[in-house]
Amino acid sequence: IVRAMIPDAIDLSGLRRVLVTKLRHHGDVLLTSPVFQILKNHAAHLEIDALAYRDTLPMLTLHPAISKIFSVDREWKRQSLLSQLQNEWRLIRELRARKYDLIVHLTEHPRGAWVKKFAGIRYGIARELSARVRPGWNRFTHFYHHQSNNRRHTVDLHLDALRRIGVEPTRDESRLILIAGADAEKSVDTKLKGVGLAAKSFIHIHPTSRWFFKTWPSENFAELINRLAQKGHRIVITSAPDQKEMAMIASILGSVSAAVINFSGQLSLKELAALSARARLFVGVDSAPMHIAAAMQTPVVALFGPSGEVEWTPWMVPHRLVLSTHPCRPCGRDGCGGSKVSQCLTTLDVDRVETAIDELLSAT
Repeated sequence: IVRAMIPDAIDLSGLRRVLVTKLRHHGDVLLTSPVFQILKNHAAHLEIDALAYRDTLPMLTLHPAISKIFSVDREWKRQSLLSQLQNEWRLIRELRARKYDLIVHLTEHPRGAWVKKFAGIRYGIARELSARVRPGWNRFTHFYHHQSNNRRHTVDLHLDALRRIGVEPTRDESRLILIAGADAEKSVDTKLKGVGLAAKSFIHIHPTSRWFFKTWPSENFAELINRLAQKGHRIVITSAPDQKEMAMIASILGSVSAAVINFSGQLSLKELAALSARARLFVGVDSAPMHIAAAMQTPVVALFGPSGEVEWTPWMVPHRLVLSTHPCRPCGRDGCGGSKVSQCLTTLDVDRVETAIDELLSAT
């Protein structure tokens, strides 16, 4: 273990409990998974808890380094002010009872500063922000730097929080961790057996994203599936049960001449992970399912549009990226001119995606 020479490094041997918070979406939460394991590797005695939005908890449940998981329900903000306050205070009391020594806050959400104060936590690490941007941010004791023009992978940005307090991760211990669990694995094995598919005998395609400006046109996915089927590949297609995503799947399958196994809207997040783990290859856009496949060590072909491939590329897994040369990308915007349609994606040629798949299949 390498110990960084930082004057105000925190001696983990003197700590008992740590709270790691990530209040974002599913993929963001999954990309924090190495943080828990690295802390455990460097201080095996620590109890390490997590705080995340309730809908994202499957990204962390069953993680071997996490002791307890606490959640914030996004629905709280739709309740009356009294109900919101009651829920927030109940959470604070639960966190305070754990008597944390350190909070590692991995977003810019103001809740981290409130938790630091009201849960009575001695040490706190957060991204460096102006107190004018986040009042009360000076309650944290340690800050890690992030320059907007210094593009790095999101996992590495998370690990910077640990580096700042004297914990230097190795590359080998920085892999994503996602445990599907026995129930999800059994369920997926049953589904695959029912359609006559064995593990590693199919390509998993997840065309959709909760953000439609990050998706490739339906007709392109349909053409790609037809070409792959003509080469003898079996295809399993998935999506979330969201109405718009299901409509996109229906549009794709309406133009596909080959037989496709359609599990769209039928899988939990844990089952999606189990399915990806059994696939020979994953094909999709920049989305949580892409990161799930990477966590399951399944080779990934990913299409990138307005989001940055440096920050969000499949982490520590064989992959190929397909992206355009538009000088405006990555812009991070919701489509060109706010149109919800991204030309840097719509102009990607099917030939390029097919070639990327062929190359990765040959390499793995």
